[in-house]
Amino acid sequence: MNQKKLSAWLKAIVIVIGICGLIVYFYILPDCGSVFREKYPEFASWHWPWMIFLWITAIPCFAVLALGWRVAVHIGEDRSFSMENARLLQRIGWLAAGDTLFFFIGNIVFLLLSMNHPGILLASLMICFVGVAVTVAAVCLSHLVRKAADLQEQSDLTV
Repeated sequence: MNQKKLSAWLKAIVIVIGICGLIVYFYILPDCGSVFREKYPEFASWHWPWMIFLWITAIPCFAVLALGWRVAVHIGEDRSFSMENARLLQRIGWLAAGDTLFFFIGNIVFLLLSMNHPGILLASLMICFVGVAVTVAAVCLSHLVRKAADLQEQSDLTV
């Protein structure tokens, strides 16, 4: 697979993930919240704080997609192993780590405010696990791309 094809695939994946994210954040979660609010009226006051909290967690997710798009563009330009890609991957790691930490702390705060259920907190730990996995993968990729960029720069200077 050449660079242009790989770049096109990565861009398509970013678009599909973005569309899925929009559907989840702006259709499925509000719909589930409304069903939950109707089924359990005693928890109706939790709906809007939770929706705002979840929408705030969407901001870093879509920022990561924008950075991923830029990485795909660089790959298409045959600049896969560049310091710019290493920096972008490092930013992706930081955004994923920050969003995961925010999500975890927010769940704890909601639990302390009696606006969360321990079962939801436990399920949220799975989401935090995915966030940590994305963080580790992005930071490791950043390190490897940085090393490859250094090697490529050294070989360009040798020739």
